[in-house]
Amino acid sequence: MQLTAVQRLLGLLVMLFSGAMLPPVAVAWMYGETGSLYAFLESFGLLWLTGFAIWLPVCRVQRDLRLRDGFLVVLLFWLVLGVFGATPLYLDPALEVSPSDAVFESMSALTTTGATVLTGLDALPRALLFYRQQLQWLGGMGIIVLAVAILPMLGVGGMQLYRAETPGPVKDNKLTPRITETAKALWYLYLGFTVACAGGYWLAGMTPFDAVAHSFSTVSLGGFSTHDASLGYFDSPWVEAVAVVFILAGGVNFGLHFLAWRSLGLAHYWRDAELRTYVKILSLLAAVSVAYLLTHPLTGGWMDALRQGIFHAVSIATTTGFTTADFHLWTGFLPVMLLLASFIGACAASTGGGIKVIRFLLLLKQGQREVVRLVHPSARIVVKVDGKPVPDRILDAVWGFFAAYVAVFTVLLLVLMGTGLDQVSAFSAVAACMNNLGPGLGTVGAHYGALSDPAKWLLSLAMLMGRLEIFTVLVLLSPAFWRQ
Repeated sequence: MQLTAVQRLLGLLVMLFSGAMLPPVAVAWMYGETGSLYAFLESFGLLWLTGFAIWLPVCRVQRDLRLRDGFLVVLLFWLVLGVFGATPLYLDPALEVSPSDAVFESMSALTTTGATVLTGLDALPRALLFYRQQLQWLGGMGIIVLAVAILPMLGVGGMQLYRAETPGPVKDNKLTPRITETAKALWYLYLGFTVACAGGYWLAGMTPFDAVAHSFSTVSLGGFSTHDASLGYFDSPWVEAVAVVFILAGGVNFGLHFLAWRSLGLAHYWRDAELRTYVKILSLLAAVSVAYLLTHPLTGGWMDALRQGIFHAVSIATTTGFTTADFHLWTGFLPVMLLLASFIGACAASTGGGIKVIRFLLLLKQGQREVVRLVHPSARIVVKVDGKPVPDRILDAVWGFFAAYVAVFTVLLLVLMGTGLDQVSAFSAVAACMNNLGPGLGTVGAHYGALSDPAKWLLSLAMLMGRLEIFTVLVLLSPAFWRQ
């Protein structure tokens, strides 16, 4: 374990993250928000000095990172950012929040969960609203990948961090020969989608500020909004159409986007089994949602049922969390079905949460194989994806991840119920936070402000474990990780 190298890198990353305070400073200056201006300037100074103090004692250390060092850096960095990212929220005089609320909001933004403890968003300073959206945008692709693209210039290797951070069951594939070029390619694509999304929102009728802010949380599948009513504030089918298009794009493996961009063709998309499964799942959910809303008096006619059914099926199932109505108040099975769909989530190597569509597909195929084996015990049956056999090592890893996911979910659920939350609210809160979805049911349907401080810290942990896909956190609890 190269602890001094880890310390050096952590210091550099904290100093880098301090730059996230500067865009809100510009927004506060533009809108004359003096209190927010000073809060963000103070936060910038605090973060930069803290990062410098961490980095200075080991600034001359030149050691290569190992894979286990990458896991430690990733976890420490997200923990540190979750805490330091809360600084301007706590310091801004426009908000009267406790440290627990500030950290919860910061962690929710950074992990693109979208769960909030804040109300009265429409009256908050623009700088604070922009900052929440910006945190989601940074967390969407993973700020570690951004660091991988920049830190090699500072003499810091990146492959170990990329493998520890990138979501999905297979992490060894690189889009380009050099990891730095891979990270840059991902961010160019991410930035391109963001600019296109902002332009689409602006053409659909949003103000420039709202268009940029919502593009941040749309492409990142974060779900934060600058309004209490979320996208329902705009009551526009064109805004919802833009959101659906870019939510769908954000939920696709960015490796496929890269291949399509490089080849200037779309053939790679439909050749991918995970993407085909992703489209089929969302199509089925949308059809069921629309049919249910058409047969129940929950909306204002067939056009409204069509809009809300498609929009909420896409938004909730991909773990984005935008809403145009209080879907948690809908009667019947529909809210529960949408919440359960978030367990599947988006594709691997996308900005979404959940267990990922590829894992769900492999679990289905493995289940089918076991059924066939009951009929033909001696048969040799190979699980294939896109016509290629899947190694047993990958299948074992998927089953191990699923088992760990269920175990962690169960423990968090029981502990959360121990804080006094009812079963429905506790189940949906853990599901919404571990899947990085945001809105839940029951008490947490509208916001999480009514929860106790222990419950908020527990759910912050659930967000972190969901964002880092369980094992990145659990591996640090293993004695083998710390053994030389």
